[in-house]
Amino acid sequence: MAIIGLLFFVFGFVSWLNAILIPYFKFTLQLSLASAMLVAFAFYLSYFFMAIPSSWVLHRLGFKSGMTWGLYVMAIGSVLFIPAAYLMSFPVFLIGLFIQATGLTILQTAANPYVTILGSIESAATRMSVMGICNKVAGAVAPLIFLRVVTKGPSEIDEIQARLVNMPAPQQETVLSSLTDRLIMPYGAMTLILVALGILIFRSGLPDIQEDKSGSDEKVRLTGLFKFPQLILGFVAIFCSVGVEVLVIDSIISYAEFHTLPFAEASYFPTYILLLMIASYALGIWLIPKYISQRNTLVGCASFGIIVTAAAISFSGSVSIWMVVLLGLANALIWPSIWPLALDGVGNYTKQGSALLVMGVAGGAIIPYVYGALGSWLNPQLAYVIMVPLYIFLLYFAGWGRRKARRNLSVA
Repeated sequence: MAIIGLLFFVFGFVSWLNAILIPYFKFTLQLSLASAMLVAFAFYLSYFFMAIPSSWVLHRLGFKSGMTWGLYVMAIGSVLFIPAAYLMSFPVFLIGLFIQATGLTILQTAANPYVTILGSIESAATRMSVMGICNKVAGAVAPLIFLRVVTKGPSEIDEIQARLVNMPAPQQETVLSSLTDRLIMPYGAMTLILVALGILIFRSGLPDIQEDKSGSDEKVRLTGLFKFPQLILGFVAIFCSVGVEVLVIDSIISYAEFHTLPFAEASYFPTYILLLMIASYALGIWLIPKYISQRNTLVGCASFGIIVTAAAISFSGSVSIWMVVLLGLANALIWPSIWPLALDGVGNYTKQGSALLVMGVAGGAIIPYVYGALGSWLNPQLAYVIMVPLYIFLLYFAGWGRRKARRNLSVA
């Protein structure tokens, strides 16, 4: 579990760097909001295409070797940032992000079942909450470390923005190119760290998951996943959950700038959201399942999300910004509540079911991009309305799970 916690830290650090990469690319490469959101699109779309192949990789190589190769694939994506920075090429950056996320897909397809299976299903959300803290602590510090490494301080971006107004075009290009060049050193270091972690995992005593063999000797096929409606609904629930979580964190800096806050101040908002998510995870560890069930946790979080989203759309200025930040409390416990509900009772289909759920992470690609397009058409504040139907579906998933449990109880 300590090794898995380290991996969740890596997940968080790499994933939540997007929160600062989006406004950084938006400024240095002079992108629109919709174009900048392609960072999240390229990153999270790989989960949809690579989740099933990842389950095949894990089946052939085993969990430990598969996770090792996942880290190596992430290193390949990281090293692509070096030529992308030299060329100031946004497409090459996006390819690097897609490859990074491909490696993450392999890692998450393996790591989430570990957390769910190694212990009772009733306390799985608690273990997922512990892993969530590892993930979000990394996410909270990632933007701060990024700014410390690539800038002389958050205020430098505001100062450069002010100077660019009176600069001729060739000089502007030189200044912006120097900012992208600053990505070379940190991503080179990240490449070396990921390779080192891959070697560490390979040499560790991490055991493989032994799936349930007692129920049936039926050959496991992907089509068999449709026997489990909780998996199919869980896939959609993960899509909604990751969609709102990624949207809130990856859009908050641009949203704060929309309300005229300087970048130096706006750049701290992703960390505020992630700190709230850490607090929510800690609360979940204490409450679940002793005081509140996983299903009721999902109901409460989704309901709170609807209320706070409505407030963010209705109010203006700093109140609206802080309502978006407050969604960190709503979003944190949704992911760990979905996994045990969706994987409960799937037996031999655990690896394939996990891969299907990981495909739902594509919500982090689609929802932020739709938000960016809608924000460019209307405005960034009204565009947050797309989160309301996502929270409503999460309420449905929790309610469906409760009704299913009652039916099973009555049959028993």
